[in-house]
Amino acid sequence: MKNKGLLATVAVLVLVLVGYGLFQGGKNAGKASENASSSETAADKHYSVGVLQLMSHPALDQIYEGIKEGLAAEGLEEGKNLTLHFQNGQGDQSKLNTMSQQLIKDKSEVLVGIATPAAQALDNNVKNKDIPIVLGAVTDPKGADLVASNEAPGANITGVSDQPPVEEIIELAHKLLPEAKKVGMLYASSEANSKFQIEKASEKAKELGLEVVNKPVSSTNEVAQTVQILAKEVDFVFIPLDNTIANAMETVAQEAEKQQLPIFPSVETMVEQGGVATIGISQKELGVQTGKMAAQIAKGEADPATTAIYTFAKGETIINRQLAETLGIQLTDELTKEARFTD
Repeated sequence: MKNKGLLATVAVLVLVLVGYGLFQGGKNAGKASENASSSETAADKHYSVGVLQLMSHPALDQIYEGIKEGLAAEGLEEGKNLTLHFQNGQGDQSKLNTMSQQLIKDKSEVLVGIATPAAQALDNNVKNKDIPIVLGAVTDPKGADLVASNEAPGANITGVSDQPPVEEIIELAHKLLPEAKKVGMLYASSEANSKFQIEKASEKAKELGLEVVNKPVSSTNEVAQTVQILAKEVDFVFIPLDNTIANAMETVAQEAEKQQLPIFPSVETMVEQGGVATIGISQKELGVQTGKMAAQIAKGEADPATTAIYTFAKGETIINRQLAETLGIQLTDELTKEARFTD
């Protein structure tokens, strides 16, 4: 009887253990299935990104192309899992506001502003700060009142600064034109980012013993005449990252060529259009970095409040060799080795 009782006890224990094992197996299988389902959902998620561009000119257009590449590099591709809403304000502030509202209505999960006025329009229209905004080509995000600081933005905005090394560009111009005495500063009076750059460039010019002549314009209509005036007053002209002047660069280049006036802009595309040289940041790469940041935020991998503004550490020396030769500018062997030429 005792043996029968013992056998019965063992049998019960075996059944309990087997049942527990089956229960755990089923539970784990359920979790695995749940995880697989969750993973599948994440992989199949469709994203919506809205992009607002200030206007069309080569530099900003390259940034937009770069943004698409950056999004794709992070796995967000049009025609697959991304709807990209694009609006171009063509330099009209009222259009920027209307287009910002449309991008919000499109239920964009992340908004991208190409150039300071576009980013400010988006910020003004996201009333509750509940949609992330990524800055593309904003020279001074803090100065534009878009972030608390470049290191810790603090709310719904982060992105990429296109701050050029303006002091180095002035130094490059001084190196190429050692006999120069006066430098003209050509920029739009309406662009706060330009004023910020002009202040830094002017300080460096004065350090090098150059006299500074400021010539702000209120619109592209004043550009041709202003260049003609500068040609009589200065030895070369510096142009900051300025969308108004960039939009009129062909006019600048035509008038400068007539007057044999060297122009030193802050972006590669403007060198290609008729500037002598710059130390610049690739606009395409700037866009790629912007696109990557937008994708990471859309996927929940980054928080704009704690993601520092990205600033490129070093620019590249870019020279229009043919124009330099036409103007009689001598290029040293050292500069020739380190520079990239547009021709």
